[in-house]
Amino acid sequence: MNPTITSSSPIDAALQSFAAALTRSVATLYHDAAMPAVAFESPRRPEFGDFATNVGFALAKVVRKAPQQVGNELIAHLREHEATALQAFSAIDAAAGFINLRLAPDVWHTVLSNILNSGDAYGQLPPRGERISLEFGSANPTGPLVVVQGRALSVGDTLARAMRLCGYDVFVEWIINDAGRQVEMLGRSLYARYRQCFDASAPFPEDGYPGSYLLPIAEKIVASDGREWLDREESQWLPHFTRVGRDELVAQQQRSVTNFGVTYDLWQSEKELHDDGRVTAAVQRLVDLGATYIEEGATFFRATEFGDDKDRVMVRGDGRPTYFAPDVAYHYEKLKRSDHVIDILGPDHHGYIGRLAGLAEALGYKGKLEVLIAQHVTLVRDGETVSSSKRAGEIITLDEVVAEVGVDAARFFFTMLSPEQPLKFDLSLALEKSNENPVFYVQYGHARIASVLRNAAADDITAAATSSLAALALPAELALIRRLADFSRTVMAAVEHRAPHRIAHYARDVASEFHAFYAESKILCEDPAMRVARLALAIATKTVLSKALTLLGVHSPELMERESAPV
Repeated sequence: MNPTITSSSPIDAALQSFAAALTRSVATLYHDAAMPAVAFESPRRPEFGDFATNVGFALAKVVRKAPQQVGNELIAHLREHEATALQAFSAIDAAAGFINLRLAPDVWHTVLSNILNSGDAYGQLPPRGERISLEFGSANPTGPLVVVQGRALSVGDTLARAMRLCGYDVFVEWIINDAGRQVEMLGRSLYARYRQCFDASAPFPEDGYPGSYLLPIAEKIVASDGREWLDREESQWLPHFTRVGRDELVAQQQRSVTNFGVTYDLWQSEKELHDDGRVTAAVQRLVDLGATYIEEGATFFRATEFGDDKDRVMVRGDGRPTYFAPDVAYHYEKLKRSDHVIDILGPDHHGYIGRLAGLAEALGYKGKLEVLIAQHVTLVRDGETVSSSKRAGEIITLDEVVAEVGVDAARFFFTMLSPEQPLKFDLSLALEKSNENPVFYVQYGHARIASVLRNAAADDITAAATSSLAALALPAELALIRRLADFSRTVMAAVEHRAPHRIAHYARDVASEFHAFYAESKILCEDPAMRVARLALAIATKTVLSKALTLLGVHSPELMERESAPV
């Protein structure tokens, strides 16, 4: 997967022109000096400008001058010989070897015009011709989805949406782990619940799934089949109860996923991989590649030759495949039909990172598979940790969290932190209608703009799309435009670094800048030119907020109640 995504904007054009001029100035002033790469960064303190480059500092040792002197000499030469390249900047100065740049208001106005002209298409990059397989949220079909799956769903779907905006062809998938002992134990657990419908003292498997979620399924079987299965042999009832339990719980998981706003291109059954021979074929592929050996009748993958801590058994001595065998088959399938494969796995799967990367290399797809980890989620309500016990069958489901706080709050909160960090989800905060609740704060920004537009004259809204923006010159106005201009770069960074939490932070920053602008600048003011220009800024902000919220899978409300106005 390409490490860099590029786009074109008035800001990029201004910086590229300045970089070219700076390169020419260095060549003129310091003939023998090797020109360092001209890179730009945003200063941490806004008073230093919009962008800065450390070229002066990087050249100081080579030309044997102080960084400040180098910076001053370069700026003086630029002003005398490269005036055209400086037209896009309102201020250029040297500070400790850095050259600080402040873009002229005209550049920001052009950025704003681009947003207005693009509308809903703002930020969309052309197709890159690269297909991504993205797997996330997958769970054993032995119970309802829990909160950690909610986090994986939020992170994965946001990443998929951001990738599509950046021009990738993204294929999202889910593996149904419906082969092996855990699904058989599901069948035994469901059968025990079925028997308990007739005899409460009927035993329950020691390692079974004790959750109450199996009771409705058992009762459904009683309603349709009555006592039919009570006297059947295990060879008859076990396949039936395993299949029914699996089908019911997969359907339940699919409903939960749909309710959570996620759509998958493929729900892949692991059992199907076994039944149609793909597991056998994938193991044979590794055999043919010389990446296996036989020991005591078992087939091993030479995983240590590809960076793993030990070799992995794929087929036991008695011919039964291990849990690793379908992993081989499924990833081989994904690698064959994709340019890049990304798995988002749950906690305690760190061992899979090197193992699957090694598998891809052995299959001839080195570097084309990566594994991300979505860490644990701790639920907190009123300052107290909400406890659960999987062993006792007391689990907190994703559906329960959604019922309490709603899909919007759940998705926003699940995405707020870097996936590899454990997340503390404050359920009480998610319900607040205040500044402290980040999703409310962002959504209220969108609703506040919608309210302004409802009260604006239709002619002013029409004029905002094409009228002059020169009236926008106040610090809060330019600060908001600068933040809007960061949208594409933020999405690109979220994709490149697999960091969808950056989009959540960005949405809050946009809302914060808008609330500051709203407090300082009366949008529907008396001056016609100012009113139309500020309406244009409000419309563009609404567009960007909506785009960011859509990437997060969060709605953009037109109307909201509040307890206190965000400031």
